[in-house]
Amino acid sequence: MDEDIEICHCNGIMKSEIVKAIKEKGLTTVDEVGEETTAGTVCGSCVPDIEEILKEVNG
Repeated sequence: MDEDIEICHCNGIMKSEIVKAIKEKGLTTVDEVGEETTAGTVCGSCVPDIEEILKEVNG
């Protein structure tokens, strides 16, 4: 997932928004990402993608 793509279709959240929130706020869990960005808080189908982004950003 290199390019900026829409991760959360329910809320229209882009990968760049998630990465920015993780870096700026030090987020480490899907729940924290959801609280900060609303990604993953509706249907949950993007949760695996959010987990992957967390691993990419936090190592």
